[in-house]
Amino acid sequence: MKKRFMSTLMILFLGTSLSVSAQFTKANVEHWPESAKKAAKAMTDKYGEPHQQTEDMLIWKDTEPFTHTIVYKEEIQHNFPMPHKDVLEQVINYDVPVEKFSDLATYDGSVIVERTKGTMAARCDKEAANLLALNLAHDIIQGTRTVDEAREMYAGVIMQMLQGKEHGYLQKLTFGLPEEDLTSPDETIMDMSEVKRLKNK
Repeated sequence: MKKRFMSTLMILFLGTSLSVSAQFTKANVEHWPESAKKAAKAMTDKYGEPHQQTEDMLIWKDTEPFTHTIVYKEEIQHNFPMPHKDVLEQVINYDVPVEKFSDLATYDGSVIVERTKGTMAARCDKEAANLLALNLAHDIIQGTRTVDEAREMYAGVIMQMLQGKEHGYLQKLTFGLPEEDLTSPDETIMDMSEVKRLKNK
């Protein structure tokens, strides 16, 4: 009887916690810009309540294939391939060769590479557009498309999406992700004994 009572209390507690969390998220984004609210709703519908949130962002962890997903309150104007607001950032583990950084920046300024963390991210207003951006970034890195070809294809696929057609690049990543640690802490080039001496003065 005691166990059943405790189980009932736990169910009620969890239910209340989830309800409070959902209410807090809804209240948190109520006054956000429209594009951010739409992205927040889409991600909550897909991934559930965010794991972390502040007044300015919602964060979901382990949103496979992404390491994490972030919806920002702040809108960033982006006119490629057509005017929209960047509010949704999604990150994957990916070791981008340094010599490809410039190509990716030319291809899409909302594809973000962090060498030290070993990640590549896309930031747009919809998850499908982020998948498209990352798939084409991979093509550029692999040398199967030029920057100009990737930009042209991006615009074409988005136009198809607006017409109700679903290209495979919008639905999932077309490449596998590594399981090993891709962080790159770089190399120390300072005399650490001198650094230590100076710190201890």
